[in-house]
Amino acid sequence: MRIAYKNMRLERAMTGVKAVTSAVVVATFVILFGFERPLVPLEILYRVQITMLFVFLVGKIVRFANAVSKREYFLANWFEVPMLIALALAVFGADRWFGDVAPSRVRHLAVGIYLIIEVTVKLCITSVGLAATGRNPTKTLIASFVVLIVTGGGLLMLPRASTGAPLGVVDALFTATSATCVTGLIVKDTGRDFTLMGQIIILVLIQLGGLGIVVFGAVFALLLGQAFSIRESVAMQDLLSARTVSRIGNMIVFIFVGTLVFEAVGAALLYPMWDDVPSWTGDARFRWFCSIFHSISAFCNAGFGLFSDSFISYNRRWQIYLVVCPLIVLGGLGFSVLYNLAGVIGSRITRFIKWRLDKRNRLQMEMPKRMSLQTKIVLTVSGVLIILGTLAILFFDCCQRSDALSEHKTPDVLGAFFQSVTARTAGFNTVDIAALTPSSKIVLIMLMFIGGSPGSTAGGIKTVTLAVILMTIVATLRKRAEVEMFHRSVRLVIVGRAITVVMLFVVVLFVTTLALSVTESPLSKPFATLDIMFEAASALGTVGLTTGVTPTLTAAGKLIIIIAMLIGRLGPLTLLAALTFNLKPIRYNYPDEAIMVG
Repeated sequence: MRIAYKNMRLERAMTGVKAVTSAVVVATFVILFGFERPLVPLEILYRVQITMLFVFLVGKIVRFANAVSKREYFLANWFEVPMLIALALAVFGADRWFGDVAPSRVRHLAVGIYLIIEVTVKLCITSVGLAATGRNPTKTLIASFVVLIVTGGGLLMLPRASTGAPLGVVDALFTATSATCVTGLIVKDTGRDFTLMGQIIILVLIQLGGLGIVVFGAVFALLLGQAFSIRESVAMQDLLSARTVSRIGNMIVFIFVGTLVFEAVGAALLYPMWDDVPSWTGDARFRWFCSIFHSISAFCNAGFGLFSDSFISYNRRWQIYLVVCPLIVLGGLGFSVLYNLAGVIGSRITRFIKWRLDKRNRLQMEMPKRMSLQTKIVLTVSGVLIILGTLAILFFDCCQRSDALSEHKTPDVLGAFFQSVTARTAGFNTVDIAALTPSSKIVLIMLMFIGGSPGSTAGGIKTVTLAVILMTIVATLRKRAEVEMFHRSVRLVIVGRAITVVMLFVVVLFVTTLALSVTESPLSKPFATLDIMFEAASALGTVGLTTGVTPTLTAAGKLIIIIAMLIGRLGPLTLLAALTFNLKPIRYNYPDEAIMVG
Protein backbone atom coordinates (compact mmCIF):
# COMPACT_ATOMS: atom_id res chain seq x y z
CA MET A 1 0.00 0.00 0.00
CA ARG A 2 1.41 3.36 -1.07
CA ILE A 3 1.04 6.11 1.57
CA ALA A 4 1.06 9.76 0.58
CA TYR A 5 3.18 12.09 2.72
CA LYS A 6 3.09 15.87 3.08
CA ASN A 7 6.85 16.42 3.08
CA MET A 8 8.62 13.95 0.80
CA ARG A 9 12.06 15.25 1.74
CA LEU A 10 11.33 14.43 5.37
CA GLU A 11 10.03 10.99 4.34
CA ARG A 12 13.21 10.22 2.39
CA ALA A 13 15.27 11.27 5.40
CA MET A 14 13.21 8.99 7.66
CA THR A 15 13.70 6.12 5.20
CA GLY A 16 17.47 6.62 5.40
CA VAL A 17 17.37 6.76 9.20
CA LYS A 18 15.34 3.55 9.29
CA ALA A 19 17.83 1.80 7.00
CA VAL A 20 20.79 2.85 9.16
CA THR A 21 18.93 1.87 12.34
CA SER A 22 18.10 -1.56 10.90
CA ALA A 23 21.75 -2.09 9.97
CA VAL A 24 22.82 -1.21 13.52
CA VAL A 25 20.24 -3.62 14.96
CA VAL A 26 21.51 -6.44 12.73
CA ALA A 27 25.10 -5.64 13.74
CA THR A 28 24.21 -5.87 17.45
CA PHE A 29 22.71 -9.33 17.00
CA VAL A 30 25.69 -10.48 14.95
CA ILE A 31 28.06 -9.35 17.71
CA LEU A 32 25.81 -10.85 20.37
CA PHE A 33 25.33 -14.32 18.87
CA GLY A 34 28.12 -14.70 16.30
CA PHE A 35 31.08 -14.93 18.65
CA GLU A 36 31.94 -17.12 21.58
CA ARG A 37 32.58 -13.96 23.56
CA PRO A 38 30.94 -10.72 22.36
CA LEU A 39 33.43 -8.16 21.12
CA VAL A 40 31.50 -5.47 23.00
CA PRO A 41 30.26 -5.68 26.62
CA LEU A 42 26.68 -6.89 26.89
CA GLU A 43 25.49 -3.77 28.69
CA ILE A 44 26.65 -1.58 25.82
CA LEU A 45 24.90 -3.85 23.26
CA TYR A 46 21.66 -3.71 25.25
CA ARG A 47 21.85 0.06 25.52
CA VAL A 48 22.42 0.35 21.78
CA GLN A 49 19.36 -1.84 21.13
CA ILE A 50 17.20 0.26 23.46
CA THR A 51 18.43 3.39 21.68
CA MET A 52 17.52 1.89 18.32
CA LEU A 53 14.09 1.01 19.73
CA PHE A 54 13.49 4.67 20.62
CA VAL A 55 14.69 5.72 17.16
CA PHE A 56 12.12 3.36 15.59
CA LEU A 57 9.36 4.72 17.84
CA VAL A 58 10.22 8.35 17.13
CA GLY A 59 10.32 7.54 13.42
CA LYS A 60 6.82 6.10 13.57
CA ILE A 61 5.51 9.22 15.29
CA VAL A 62 7.15 11.52 12.73
CA ARG A 63 5.85 9.50 9.77
CA PHE A 64 2.37 9.36 11.28
CA ALA A 65 2.35 13.15 11.64
CA ASN A 66 3.72 13.55 8.09
CA ALA A 67 1.12 11.24 6.50
CA VAL A 68 -1.57 12.92 4.42
CA SER A 69 -4.18 10.40 5.55
CA LYS A 70 -3.82 9.19 9.12
CA ARG A 71 -6.35 6.45 8.39
CA GLU A 72 -4.29 5.03 5.50
CA TYR A 73 -1.15 5.07 7.63
CA PHE A 74 -2.90 3.22 10.44
CA LEU A 75 -4.36 0.60 8.07
CA ALA A 76 -0.94 0.00 6.54
CA ASN A 77 0.74 -0.34 9.95
CA TRP A 78 -2.04 -1.76 12.13
CA PHE A 79 0.18 -4.65 13.22
CA GLU A 80 2.41 -2.19 15.08
CA VAL A 81 -0.28 -1.70 17.74
CA PRO A 82 -0.37 -5.28 19.12
CA MET A 83 3.44 -5.44 18.89
CA LEU A 84 3.82 -2.28 20.96
CA ILE A 85 1.22 -3.47 23.49
CA ALA A 86 3.05 -6.79 23.91
CA LEU A 87 6.36 -4.94 24.28
CA ALA A 88 4.90 -2.60 26.93
CA LEU A 89 3.43 -5.50 28.89
CA ALA A 90 6.76 -7.32 28.88
CA VAL A 91 8.81 -4.25 29.85
CA PHE A 92 6.55 -2.90 32.62
CA GLY A 93 5.42 -6.29 33.90
CA ALA A 94 8.82 -8.01 33.85
CA ASP A 95 9.11 -8.04 37.65
CA ARG A 96 5.57 -9.32 38.29
CA TRP A 97 4.37 -11.72 35.59
CA PHE A 98 7.38 -13.89 34.69
CA GLY A 99 8.09 -15.79 37.90
CA ASP A 100 11.70 -16.27 38.86
CA VAL A 101 13.14 -14.99 35.59
CA ALA A 102 15.28 -11.90 36.07
CA PRO A 103 13.34 -8.76 35.01
CA SER A 104 16.32 -7.39 33.07
CA ARG A 105 16.51 -10.59 31.03
CA VAL A 106 12.80 -10.40 30.21
CA ARG A 107 13.15 -6.78 29.09
CA HIS A 108 16.20 -7.50 26.95
CA LEU A 109 14.45 -10.47 25.34
CA ALA A 110 11.29 -8.47 24.64
CA VAL A 111 13.24 -5.61 23.07
CA GLY A 112 15.28 -8.08 20.99
CA ILE A 113 12.21 -9.91 19.69
CA TYR A 114 10.50 -6.63 18.81
CA LEU A 115 13.56 -5.39 16.92
CA ILE A 116 13.91 -8.68 15.02
CA ILE A 117 10.26 -8.61 13.94
CA GLU A 118 10.49 -4.93 13.05
CA VAL A 119 13.57 -5.34 10.85
CA THR A 120 12.35 -8.58 9.23
CA VAL A 121 8.90 -7.24 8.32
CA LYS A 122 10.26 -3.99 6.95
CA LEU A 123 12.94 -5.79 4.95
CA CYS A 124 10.47 -8.19 3.36
CA ILE A 125 7.91 -5.51 2.54
CA THR A 126 10.63 -3.25 1.16
CA SER A 127 11.73 -6.05 -1.19
CA VAL A 128 8.29 -5.97 -2.84
CA GLY A 129 8.48 -2.20 -3.16
CA LEU A 130 11.93 -2.40 -4.71
CA ALA A 131 10.70 -4.96 -7.23
CA ALA A 132 8.08 -2.46 -8.33
CA THR A 133 10.24 0.68 -8.41
CA GLY A 134 11.88 0.02 -11.76
CA ARG A 135 10.65 -1.23 -15.08
CA ASN A 136 12.86 -4.30 -14.95
CA PRO A 137 11.94 -6.55 -11.98
CA THR A 138 14.48 -9.20 -13.06
CA LYS A 139 17.29 -6.90 -11.92
CA THR A 140 15.68 -6.78 -8.48
CA LEU A 141 15.47 -10.57 -8.49
CA ILE A 142 19.17 -10.86 -9.36
CA ALA A 143 20.11 -8.25 -6.77
CA SER A 144 18.10 -10.06 -4.08
CA PHE A 145 20.01 -13.28 -4.73
CA VAL A 146 23.36 -11.51 -4.65
CA VAL A 147 22.52 -9.70 -1.40
CA LEU A 148 21.25 -12.94 0.15
CA ILE A 149 24.43 -14.79 -0.84
CA VAL A 150 26.74 -12.09 0.49
CA THR A 151 24.76 -11.81 3.73
CA GLY A 152 24.64 -15.58 4.19
CA GLY A 153 28.34 -15.89 3.46
CA GLY A 154 29.13 -13.25 6.06
CA LEU A 155 27.01 -15.03 8.68
CA LEU A 156 28.65 -18.38 7.91
CA MET A 157 32.06 -16.81 8.53
CA LEU A 158 31.15 -16.09 12.15
CA PRO A 159 33.10 -18.19 14.67
CA ARG A 160 29.96 -19.70 16.23
CA ALA A 161 28.73 -20.95 12.84
CA SER A 162 31.55 -23.49 12.49
CA THR A 163 32.70 -26.32 14.73
CA GLY A 164 36.36 -25.67 13.94
CA ALA A 165 38.16 -22.66 12.54
CA PRO A 166 35.93 -19.98 10.94
CA LEU A 167 35.26 -20.41 7.23
CA GLY A 168 37.32 -18.53 4.69
CA VAL A 169 35.71 -16.04 2.33
CA VAL A 170 35.62 -18.38 -0.68
CA ASP A 171 34.26 -21.38 1.27
CA ALA A 172 31.62 -19.21 2.96
CA LEU A 173 30.49 -17.71 -0.37
CA PHE A 174 30.48 -21.18 -1.96
CA THR A 175 28.28 -22.63 0.80
CA ALA A 176 25.96 -19.60 0.81
CA THR A 177 25.62 -19.70 -2.98
CA SER A 178 24.95 -23.44 -2.97
CA ALA A 179 22.25 -23.01 -0.31
CA THR A 180 20.65 -19.90 -1.84
CA CYS A 181 20.68 -21.41 -5.33
CA VAL A 182 19.36 -24.70 -3.82
CA THR A 183 22.18 -26.68 -5.38
CA GLY A 184 23.67 -28.88 -2.68
CA LEU A 185 27.34 -28.90 -3.69
CA ILE A 186 29.45 -28.58 -0.54
CA VAL A 187 33.08 -27.95 0.29
CA LYS A 188 32.42 -28.43 4.01
CA ASP A 189 30.42 -31.23 5.62
CA THR A 190 27.11 -29.68 6.67
CA GLY A 191 26.53 -32.00 9.61
CA ARG A 192 30.12 -32.15 10.89
CA ASP A 193 31.74 -28.78 10.09
CA PHE A 194 28.82 -26.50 11.03
CA THR A 195 27.24 -25.88 14.41
CA LEU A 196 23.49 -25.75 14.94
CA MET A 197 23.65 -22.01 14.27
CA GLY A 198 25.46 -22.58 10.97
CA GLN A 199 22.98 -25.29 9.95
CA ILE A 200 20.06 -22.97 10.70
CA ILE A 201 21.66 -20.25 8.58
CA ILE A 202 22.00 -22.73 5.70
CA LEU A 203 18.39 -23.85 6.17
CA VAL A 204 17.12 -20.25 6.07
CA LEU A 205 19.15 -19.60 2.92
CA ILE A 206 17.62 -22.70 1.32
CA GLN A 207 14.09 -21.60 2.15
CA LEU A 208 14.59 -17.99 1.09
CA GLY A 209 16.50 -18.99 -2.02
CA GLY A 210 13.99 -21.66 -2.97
CA LEU A 211 10.93 -19.43 -2.83
CA GLY A 212 12.61 -16.06 -3.29
CA ILE A 213 12.88 -13.23 -0.80
CA VAL A 214 10.46 -11.13 -2.86
CA VAL A 215 7.80 -13.85 -2.49
CA PHE A 216 8.37 -13.86 1.26
CA GLY A 217 8.02 -10.10 1.24
CA ALA A 218 4.73 -10.41 -0.61
CA VAL A 219 3.56 -13.03 1.91
CA PHE A 220 4.31 -10.71 4.82
CA ALA A 221 2.51 -7.87 3.07
CA LEU A 222 -0.60 -9.99 2.50
CA LEU A 223 -0.57 -11.44 6.02
CA LEU A 224 -0.40 -7.91 7.40
CA GLY A 225 -3.39 -6.88 5.32
CA GLN A 226 -1.56 -4.61 2.91
CA ALA A 227 -2.96 -4.42 -0.60
CA PHE A 228 -0.62 -4.35 -3.60
CA SER A 229 -0.46 -1.34 -5.81
CA ILE A 230 -0.84 -1.84 -9.56
CA ARG A 231 2.91 -1.54 -10.11
CA GLU A 232 3.64 -4.06 -7.32
CA SER A 233 1.09 -6.50 -8.75
CA VAL A 234 2.63 -6.25 -12.22
CA ALA A 235 6.12 -6.80 -10.79
CA MET A 236 4.95 -9.90 -8.89
CA GLN A 237 3.22 -11.12 -12.06
CA ASP A 238 6.53 -10.97 -13.93
CA LEU A 239 8.46 -12.71 -11.15
CA LEU A 240 5.87 -15.49 -10.71
CA SER A 241 5.05 -15.85 -14.42
CA ALA A 242 1.37 -15.57 -13.56
CA ARG A 243 -1.19 -15.12 -16.31
CA THR A 244 -3.29 -12.35 -14.79
CA VAL A 245 -2.69 -9.69 -12.18
CA SER A 246 -5.92 -10.60 -10.36
CA ARG A 247 -4.54 -14.01 -9.36
CA ILE A 248 -1.33 -12.72 -7.80
CA GLY A 249 -2.65 -12.64 -4.24
CA ASN A 250 -4.20 -16.10 -4.48
CA MET A 251 -1.04 -17.61 -5.98
CA ILE A 252 1.22 -16.06 -3.34
CA VAL A 253 -0.96 -17.39 -0.53
CA PHE A 254 -1.05 -20.80 -2.22
CA ILE A 255 2.75 -20.86 -2.56
CA PHE A 256 3.26 -19.98 1.10
CA VAL A 257 0.58 -22.24 2.58
CA GLY A 258 1.36 -25.11 0.20
CA THR A 259 5.05 -24.93 1.05
CA LEU A 260 4.35 -25.02 4.79
CA VAL A 261 1.93 -27.95 4.42
CA PHE A 262 4.21 -30.05 2.21
CA GLU A 263 7.27 -29.42 4.37
CA ALA A 264 5.40 -30.02 7.65
CA VAL A 265 3.89 -33.30 6.43
CA GLY A 266 7.27 -34.37 5.07
CA ALA A 267 9.00 -33.61 8.36
CA ALA A 268 6.39 -35.56 10.34
CA LEU A 269 6.74 -38.60 8.07
CA LEU A 270 10.54 -38.44 8.15
CA TYR A 271 10.70 -38.35 11.96
CA PRO A 272 10.45 -42.15 12.46
CA MET A 273 13.13 -42.77 9.83
CA TRP A 274 15.94 -42.08 12.25
CA ASP A 275 15.00 -45.05 14.49
CA ASP A 276 16.95 -48.29 14.47
CA VAL A 277 19.98 -46.80 12.75
CA PRO A 278 23.24 -48.02 14.37
CA SER A 279 25.06 -44.70 13.98
CA TRP A 280 22.23 -42.55 15.35
CA THR A 281 22.93 -40.81 18.66
CA GLY A 282 20.70 -37.73 18.45
CA ASP A 283 17.99 -36.80 20.93
CA ALA A 284 14.34 -36.03 20.13
CA ARG A 285 14.95 -32.33 19.48
CA PHE A 286 17.72 -33.01 17.00
CA ARG A 287 15.58 -35.70 15.37
CA TRP A 288 12.90 -33.08 14.73
CA PHE A 289 15.50 -30.64 13.43
CA CYS A 290 16.93 -33.36 11.19
CA SER A 291 13.44 -34.15 9.85
CA ILE A 292 12.61 -30.49 9.22
CA PHE A 293 16.01 -29.84 7.61
CA HIS A 294 15.74 -32.72 5.14
CA SER A 295 12.07 -32.03 4.39
CA ILE A 296 12.79 -28.41 3.47
CA SER A 297 15.92 -29.43 1.57
CA ALA A 298 13.94 -32.02 -0.42
CA PHE A 299 10.95 -29.80 -1.27
CA CYS A 300 13.21 -26.89 -2.23
CA ASN A 301 15.32 -29.34 -4.26
CA ALA A 302 18.45 -28.24 -2.39
CA GLY A 303 20.12 -31.60 -1.77
CA PHE A 304 21.74 -30.48 1.49
CA GLY A 305 21.94 -33.20 4.13
CA LEU A 306 23.25 -33.56 7.64
CA PHE A 307 25.05 -36.84 6.87
CA SER A 308 28.36 -37.22 5.08
CA ASP A 309 27.07 -39.98 2.78
CA SER A 310 23.73 -38.30 2.00
CA PHE A 311 21.08 -41.07 2.22
CA ILE A 312 23.31 -44.08 1.53
CA SER A 313 22.99 -45.25 5.14
CA TYR A 314 19.20 -44.98 4.92
CA ASN A 315 18.67 -46.57 1.52
CA ARG A 316 16.52 -49.35 2.99
CA ARG A 317 14.06 -46.98 4.64
CA TRP A 318 10.65 -46.59 2.97
CA GLN A 319 10.58 -42.84 3.70
CA ILE A 320 13.35 -42.28 1.16
CA TYR A 321 11.12 -43.44 -1.68
CA LEU A 322 7.63 -42.54 -0.38
CA VAL A 323 8.42 -39.21 1.31
CA VAL A 324 11.64 -37.73 -0.06
CA CYS A 325 10.91 -38.62 -3.70
CA PRO A 326 7.38 -37.09 -3.69
CA LEU A 327 8.74 -33.95 -2.01
CA ILE A 328 11.42 -33.64 -4.70
CA VAL A 329 8.91 -34.19 -7.50
CA LEU A 330 6.36 -31.72 -6.07
CA GLY A 331 9.03 -29.09 -5.57
CA GLY A 332 10.26 -29.59 -9.13
CA LEU A 333 6.85 -29.32 -10.83
CA GLY A 334 6.55 -25.57 -10.38
CA PHE A 335 4.09 -23.57 -8.32
CA SER A 336 1.95 -22.61 -11.33
CA VAL A 337 1.43 -26.31 -12.09
CA LEU A 338 0.62 -27.10 -8.46
CA TYR A 339 -1.78 -24.15 -8.37
CA ASN A 340 -3.53 -25.37 -11.51
CA LEU A 341 -3.73 -28.94 -10.19
CA ALA A 342 -5.16 -27.72 -6.89
CA GLY A 343 -7.79 -25.73 -8.79
CA VAL A 344 -8.70 -28.69 -11.00
CA ILE A 345 -8.97 -31.10 -8.08
CA GLY A 346 -10.96 -28.60 -5.98
CA SER A 347 -13.30 -27.89 -8.89
CA ARG A 348 -14.02 -31.57 -9.48
CA ILE A 349 -14.61 -32.25 -5.80
CA THR A 350 -17.00 -29.31 -5.58
CA ARG A 351 -18.79 -30.43 -8.72
CA PHE A 352 -19.12 -34.00 -7.39
CA ILE A 353 -20.61 -32.78 -4.10
CA LYS A 354 -23.09 -30.50 -5.89
CA TRP A 355 -23.97 -33.33 -8.27
CA ARG A 356 -24.85 -35.58 -5.34
CA LEU A 357 -26.70 -32.99 -3.27
CA ASP A 358 -28.39 -30.74 -5.84
CA LYS A 359 -30.06 -33.07 -8.33
CA ARG A 360 -32.45 -30.43 -9.71
CA ASN A 361 -29.75 -28.10 -11.02
CA ARG A 362 -27.37 -30.67 -12.46
CA LEU A 363 -27.75 -29.37 -15.99
CA GLN A 364 -26.93 -25.81 -14.89
CA MET A 365 -23.61 -26.66 -13.30
CA GLU A 366 -20.58 -24.94 -14.74
CA MET A 367 -17.90 -27.01 -16.43
CA PRO A 368 -15.04 -28.12 -14.19
CA LYS A 369 -11.68 -26.46 -14.54
CA ARG A 370 -9.31 -28.15 -16.94
CA MET A 371 -5.59 -28.66 -16.86
CA SER A 372 -3.62 -25.97 -18.62
CA LEU A 373 -1.27 -26.85 -21.45
CA GLN A 374 1.65 -26.06 -19.14
CA THR A 375 0.43 -28.61 -16.57
CA LYS A 376 -0.07 -31.32 -19.18
CA ILE A 377 3.40 -30.82 -20.63
CA VAL A 378 5.10 -30.74 -17.22
CA LEU A 379 3.38 -33.88 -15.92
CA THR A 380 3.95 -35.82 -19.13
CA VAL A 381 7.61 -34.90 -19.59
CA SER A 382 8.42 -35.36 -15.88
CA GLY A 383 6.86 -38.83 -15.83
CA VAL A 384 8.61 -39.90 -19.03
CA LEU A 385 11.99 -38.63 -17.81
CA ILE A 386 11.68 -40.46 -14.48
CA ILE A 387 10.81 -43.73 -16.21
CA LEU A 388 13.42 -43.43 -18.98
CA GLY A 389 16.08 -42.33 -16.49
CA THR A 390 15.36 -45.31 -14.25
CA LEU A 391 15.53 -47.76 -17.14
CA ALA A 392 18.71 -46.19 -18.54
CA ILE A 393 20.54 -46.33 -15.20
CA LEU A 394 19.42 -49.92 -14.69
CA PHE A 395 20.57 -50.91 -18.14
CA PHE A 396 23.94 -49.16 -18.18
CA ASP A 397 24.92 -49.88 -14.60
CA CYS A 398 23.31 -53.19 -13.79
CA CYS A 399 23.98 -54.80 -17.16
CA GLN A 400 27.53 -53.50 -17.52
CA ARG A 401 28.44 -54.13 -13.88
CA SER A 402 26.07 -56.21 -11.82
CA ASP A 403 27.31 -54.99 -8.44
CA ALA A 404 27.03 -51.26 -9.17
CA LEU A 405 23.79 -50.49 -7.40
CA SER A 406 23.81 -53.48 -5.11
CA GLU A 407 27.15 -52.36 -3.70
CA HIS A 408 25.36 -50.58 -0.86
CA LYS A 409 22.60 -53.22 -0.49
CA THR A 410 20.11 -51.00 -2.27
CA PRO A 411 17.44 -52.70 -4.45
CA ASP A 412 18.44 -52.10 -8.05
CA VAL A 413 15.11 -50.69 -9.20
CA LEU A 414 14.68 -48.41 -6.18
CA GLY A 415 18.25 -47.17 -6.38
CA ALA A 416 17.92 -46.35 -10.09
CA PHE A 417 14.50 -44.78 -9.52
CA PHE A 418 15.77 -42.53 -6.73
CA GLN A 419 18.75 -41.33 -8.78
CA SER A 420 16.49 -40.68 -11.76
CA VAL A 421 14.23 -38.51 -9.58
CA THR A 422 16.95 -36.66 -7.73
CA ALA A 423 19.29 -36.10 -10.69
CA ARG A 424 17.01 -33.55 -12.34
CA THR A 425 16.49 -31.41 -9.27
CA ALA A 426 17.61 -32.32 -5.76
CA GLY A 427 21.05 -33.91 -5.51
CA PHE A 428 20.55 -36.52 -2.80
CA ASN A 429 21.99 -39.96 -3.47
CA THR A 430 21.51 -43.47 -2.15
CA VAL A 431 24.43 -44.92 -4.13
CA ASP A 432 28.03 -43.86 -4.61
CA ILE A 433 27.96 -41.59 -7.67
CA ALA A 434 31.70 -42.01 -8.26
CA ALA A 435 31.21 -45.79 -8.52
CA LEU A 436 28.72 -45.55 -11.39
CA THR A 437 29.79 -46.44 -14.91
CA PRO A 438 30.60 -43.66 -17.40
CA SER A 439 27.38 -44.46 -19.28
CA SER A 440 25.28 -43.88 -16.16
CA LYS A 441 27.13 -40.65 -15.45
CA ILE A 442 26.28 -39.43 -18.95
CA VAL A 443 22.63 -40.28 -18.31
CA LEU A 444 22.75 -38.27 -15.08
CA ILE A 445 24.40 -35.35 -16.92
CA MET A 446 21.54 -35.37 -19.42
CA LEU A 447 18.95 -35.42 -16.63
CA MET A 448 20.73 -32.59 -14.78
CA PHE A 449 20.93 -30.59 -18.00
CA ILE A 450 17.15 -30.91 -18.49
CA GLY A 451 16.35 -30.08 -14.86
CA GLY A 452 12.91 -29.44 -13.42
CA SER A 453 9.96 -27.37 -14.59
CA PRO A 454 9.46 -23.61 -15.06
CA GLY A 455 8.50 -21.69 -11.95
CA SER A 456 10.01 -24.30 -9.64
CA THR A 457 13.12 -24.29 -7.47
CA ALA A 458 14.96 -26.52 -9.96
CA GLY A 459 17.53 -25.51 -12.55
CA GLY A 460 18.31 -26.81 -16.03
CA ILE A 461 16.72 -25.92 -19.34
CA LYS A 462 13.35 -27.06 -17.88
CA THR A 463 10.93 -29.77 -19.02
CA VAL A 464 8.73 -27.45 -21.07
CA THR A 465 11.74 -26.22 -23.02
CA LEU A 466 12.66 -29.81 -23.85
CA ALA A 467 9.09 -30.53 -24.98
CA VAL A 468 9.01 -27.47 -27.24
CA ILE A 469 12.36 -28.39 -28.84
CA LEU A 470 11.28 -32.01 -29.45
CA MET A 471 7.91 -31.01 -30.87
CA THR A 472 9.62 -28.43 -33.10
CA ILE A 473 11.65 -31.30 -34.57
CA VAL A 474 8.48 -33.34 -34.97
CA ALA A 475 6.70 -30.43 -36.67
CA THR A 476 9.63 -30.01 -39.06
CA LEU A 477 9.67 -33.70 -39.96
CA ARG A 478 5.90 -33.67 -40.48
CA LYS A 479 6.18 -30.46 -42.53
CA ARG A 480 3.81 -28.63 -40.21
CA ALA A 481 3.85 -24.84 -40.15
CA GLU A 482 3.22 -24.66 -36.38
CA VAL A 483 4.43 -26.53 -33.33
CA GLU A 484 1.54 -28.45 -31.79
CA MET A 485 1.12 -30.10 -28.37
CA PHE A 486 -2.07 -31.57 -26.94
CA HIS A 487 -4.12 -30.04 -29.78
CA ARG A 488 -2.77 -26.57 -29.07
CA SER A 489 -0.39 -24.45 -31.12
CA VAL A 490 2.76 -22.97 -29.60
CA ARG A 491 3.63 -19.43 -30.58
CA LEU A 492 6.78 -18.86 -32.61
CA VAL A 493 8.21 -16.54 -29.94
CA ILE A 494 8.07 -19.42 -27.42
CA VAL A 495 9.93 -21.68 -29.84
CA GLY A 496 12.62 -19.04 -30.30
CA ARG A 497 12.91 -18.61 -26.54
CA ALA A 498 13.29 -22.38 -26.04
CA ILE A 499 16.04 -22.59 -28.65
CA THR A 500 17.81 -19.62 -27.03
CA VAL A 501 17.65 -21.22 -23.57
CA VAL A 502 19.11 -24.50 -24.84
CA MET A 503 21.93 -22.80 -26.74
CA LEU A 504 22.82 -20.58 -23.79
CA PHE A 505 22.90 -23.57 -21.44
CA VAL A 506 25.09 -25.53 -23.85
CA VAL A 507 27.51 -22.62 -24.12
CA VAL A 508 27.66 -22.07 -20.34
CA LEU A 509 28.10 -25.82 -19.72
CA PHE A 510 31.03 -26.14 -22.12
CA VAL A 511 32.66 -22.89 -20.98
CA THR A 512 32.38 -24.01 -17.34
CA THR A 513 33.80 -27.43 -18.19
CA LEU A 514 36.67 -25.85 -20.11
CA ALA A 515 37.43 -23.43 -17.28
CA LEU A 516 37.39 -26.23 -14.67
CA SER A 517 39.65 -28.40 -16.81
CA VAL A 518 42.19 -25.56 -16.70
CA THR A 519 41.94 -24.67 -13.01
CA GLU A 520 41.78 -28.26 -11.72
CA SER A 521 44.53 -29.73 -13.92
CA PRO A 522 47.30 -29.37 -11.27
CA LEU A 523 45.35 -31.44 -8.72
CA SER A 524 47.24 -34.26 -7.04
CA LYS A 525 44.23 -36.48 -7.75
CA PRO A 526 43.38 -35.78 -11.39
CA PHE A 527 39.79 -36.35 -12.49
CA ALA A 528 38.56 -37.45 -15.86
CA THR A 529 37.00 -34.90 -18.19
CA LEU A 530 33.68 -36.66 -17.69
CA ASP A 531 33.85 -36.03 -13.93
CA ILE A 532 34.61 -32.35 -14.52
CA MET A 533 31.70 -32.05 -16.95
CA PHE A 534 29.54 -33.86 -14.40
CA GLU A 535 30.50 -31.22 -11.81
CA ALA A 536 29.73 -28.38 -14.24
CA ALA A 537 26.34 -29.87 -15.16
CA SER A 538 25.51 -30.39 -11.49
CA ALA A 539 26.28 -26.74 -10.69
CA LEU A 540 24.50 -25.35 -13.74
CA GLY A 541 21.47 -27.58 -13.14
CA THR A 542 21.52 -26.66 -9.40
CA VAL A 543 21.45 -30.37 -8.60
CA GLY A 544 24.31 -31.03 -6.18
CA LEU A 545 25.49 -34.48 -7.22
CA THR A 546 29.25 -34.93 -7.41
CA THR A 547 31.72 -37.64 -8.25
CA GLY A 548 34.15 -36.30 -5.65
CA VAL A 549 35.43 -33.19 -7.41
CA THR A 550 33.83 -30.58 -5.14
CA PRO A 551 35.87 -31.10 -1.94
CA THR A 552 39.15 -30.86 -3.90
CA LEU A 553 38.34 -27.74 -5.91
CA THR A 554 40.91 -24.96 -6.03
CA ALA A 555 39.91 -21.41 -5.08
CA ALA A 556 39.53 -20.54 -8.77
CA GLY A 557 37.45 -23.67 -9.35
CA LYS A 558 35.15 -22.76 -6.46
CA LEU A 559 34.59 -19.30 -7.93
CA ILE A 560 33.74 -20.84 -11.30
CA ILE A 561 31.22 -23.17 -9.67
CA ILE A 562 29.74 -20.23 -7.72
CA ILE A 563 29.10 -18.36 -10.98
CA ALA A 564 27.67 -21.51 -12.60
CA MET A 565 25.29 -22.10 -9.68
CA LEU A 566 24.04 -18.52 -9.79
CA ILE A 567 23.52 -18.66 -13.56
CA GLY A 568 21.73 -22.00 -13.22
CA ARG A 569 19.39 -20.73 -10.50
CA LEU A 570 18.48 -17.48 -12.24
CA GLY A 571 18.66 -18.88 -15.77
CA PRO A 572 20.85 -17.54 -18.60
CA LEU A 573 17.79 -16.12 -20.33
CA THR A 574 16.84 -14.15 -17.21
CA LEU A 575 20.33 -12.68 -16.99
CA LEU A 576 20.31 -11.87 -20.68
CA ALA A 577 16.86 -10.29 -20.43
CA ALA A 578 18.03 -8.12 -17.53
CA LEU A 579 20.95 -6.85 -19.63
CA THR A 580 18.91 -6.24 -22.79
CA PHE A 581 15.66 -5.07 -21.19
CA ASN A 582 15.89 -1.49 -22.46
CA LEU A 583 16.67 -2.46 -26.05
CA LYS A 584 13.89 -1.34 -28.35
CA PRO A 585 12.72 -3.76 -31.06
CA ILE A 586 13.30 -2.67 -34.63
CA ARG A 587 10.22 -1.77 -36.66
CA TYR A 588 11.37 -2.97 -40.05
CA ASN A 589 12.20 -6.29 -41.75
CA TYR A 590 14.78 -7.14 -44.40
CA PRO A 591 13.83 -9.04 -47.56
CA ASP A 592 14.01 -12.80 -47.06
CA GLU A 593 16.16 -15.20 -49.08
CA ALA A 594 16.32 -18.99 -49.01
CA ILE A 595 19.37 -20.71 -47.47
CA MET A 596 20.28 -24.36 -46.92
CA VAL A 597 20.62 -25.88 -43.45
CA GLY A 598 21.28 -29.40 -42.20
